[in-house]
Amino acid sequence: MKGMKTDIILAGVGGQGILSVAAVIGKAALEDGLFMKQAEVHGMSQRGGDVQSHLRLSDTPIASDLIPLGNADIIISLEPMEALRYLPYLKKDGWIVTNSEPFENIPNYPEMEKIKAEYDKLPHKVVLNVDQIAKDLGAPRSGNVVLLGAASPYIGIDFSKLENGLRQIFGRKGEEVVETNLKALRAGKEF
Repeated sequence: MKGMKTDIILAGVGGQGILSVAAVIGKAALEDGLFMKQAEVHGMSQRGGDVQSHLRLSDTPIASDLIPLGNADIIISLEPMEALRYLPYLKKDGWIVTNSEPFENIPNYPEMEKIKAEYDKLPHKVVLNVDQIAKDLGAPRSGNVVLLGAASPYIGIDFSKLENGLRQIFGRKGEEVVETNLKALRAGKEF
């Protein structure tokens, strides 16, 4: 059996909840008995600044916590332009899973047509409006979890373990929050 190894880059904008996604994957990885290294790189981590996290999962010990260029299996991004920023990290056959809706946090935000044209060139991508899916579920703040659900087939961890990770991360916020987020996770996966 080939060893399990997944290199993930999580990207987004401060306040979007990308680090909660990292935490859920982390819990799931630990439950799966995997080694994990995480490096967080913050721009301006207050709301509106770019946030990225390198998450490396493997069934053997991992030397470095940073993913080398051209090595990421998947880029999970809550912001379409932020995802493109990390393309040099993506493997040739890697996947991008991103929110389709921009968080226009900079004055000279590029036109969406240009961003869409870049996505059209990519062979492996899932582009979805996580904000709309979350709103339709009556959980407007769970777009990050919808995104995680959409990315779940490419992470290499059993879906039930991601659900358990979510229960652990959101558990202290109460059962209702947990159930809402589980719904969001499943909706993303179904997408």
